[in-house]
Amino acid sequence: MTTISTIEELEALYGRPSHASLVKEVDRIIPEYAAFIEASPFVALATVGPDGMDCSPRGDPAEVVRIADERTVMLPDRHGNNRTDSLRNIVRDGRVALLFLVPGSTMAMRVNGRAVISADADLCASFAVEGKAARSVTVVTVEAVYFQCARANKRASLWDPERRALADGLPTPGQMLARTSRGDIDGAAYDAEWPGRAETTMW
Repeated sequence: MTTISTIEELEALYGRPSHASLVKEVDRIIPEYAAFIEASPFVALATVGPDGMDCSPRGDPAEVVRIADERTVMLPDRHGNNRTDSLRNIVRDGRVALLFLVPGSTMAMRVNGRAVISADADLCASFAVEGKAARSVTVVTVEAVYFQCARANKRASLWDPERRALADGLPTPGQMLARTSRGDIDGAAYDAEWPGRAETTMW
């Protein structure tokens, strides 16, 4: 296997980036980028820390983050499994990357910056859904914003309804847990209980 081990080898293989790919990156949220971010109900949050990396999906009914100003976005943290992998990383290393998707759009929007975790009661309450406040809010100071071109989504046909059939027959969470717990967790019971549990613990 031939591996690339230097930046010079990488640049020789790929050449120089196009002008458009460079000028699209800015250090603040311009109105055009804000429109995409505010339309996004889903973001992947990437973090890094001394114990490793994490990439966590986040979603909300409407916009998944709040744009406080052109250099600040706020991401509420909802009910979950309490692993807090991404939050643990942020506490120790504030570097974060966000990847926003909008259903039906072939673009993606990327935001890189530094984050802190706020447990301010008023701020958390301002993100309440169905009367339940956010558990915390990740406040990101923006350092770079740019859109990702459509190639990846178009290659994957991500929003093509016919592609939904790919999910048919996938292992269920219960089946996965039964395997990883070596039978300690009853997978069938987990799957049967999940819809009701989700209904009461969504927020």
